[in-house]
Amino acid sequence: MSGSRDSMDGLIARLATDAGPVRRLRPPVTRALQWLLAVGALATFAVAVFANVDLFMERARDPKLALELIGTVLTGILAVIAAFQLSLPDRSPAWALLPLPPFVLWLASSGYNCYRHWIVYGPDGWELGDSANCFRFILLTSIPLGASLIFLLRKACPLTPIRVAVMGGLGVAALSAFVLQFFHPFDVTFMDLGVHLGALAMVAAAAAVVEKLTQRTTGI
Repeated sequence: MSGSRDSMDGLIARLATDAGPVRRLRPPVTRALQWLLAVGALATFAVAVFANVDLFMERARDPKLALELIGTVLTGILAVIAAFQLSLPDRSPAWALLPLPPFVLWLASSGYNCYRHWIVYGPDGWELGDSANCFRFILLTSIPLGASLIFLLRKACPLTPIRVAVMGGLGVAALSAFVLQFFHPFDVTFMDLGVHLGALAMVAAAAAVVEKLTQRTTGI
């Protein structure tokens, strides 16, 4: 017992002598907004250069599509904020529920638009069509966004890194789906919605796997 106490005292003494000052992280909402502003600037540039903005504005006049867009972007924003909050050890797990209301709005509005499209076009609403391109767009856009977000989230050394990674994955996938709408010249079909949700699930799962592998490698 005495030897154990001596070793503990020695560890404390070494930490007190060798440990450098710890730089306090900015508030989680501030860090989230800084990342979101950077992503917003990049997305704005890409849309301005490559997207058909006039066509998008014409489609966005539909109130149902406007609700879908609001639900999508709010899901992404609030999921990112929740991820930064959950990365701190004193935050409640209830932060994971923050993006739930806009996510429900997104699903409800997208589902209605799918149903309306199916009524008009019949079986064509179930064809894969350009949905494969949508799937690739969401995945490829989410990779760099997710890598940068996880890098920032890990600075807080979260106690529940998998939960944080999943929430961050949901955020980047939802934001990618929102940006996709600027390059999406048609209404969402049932197949399209399924592909979008599948891409979201894959991004969130991939973020969790990457975080798990990182934990094993670094021992953190």
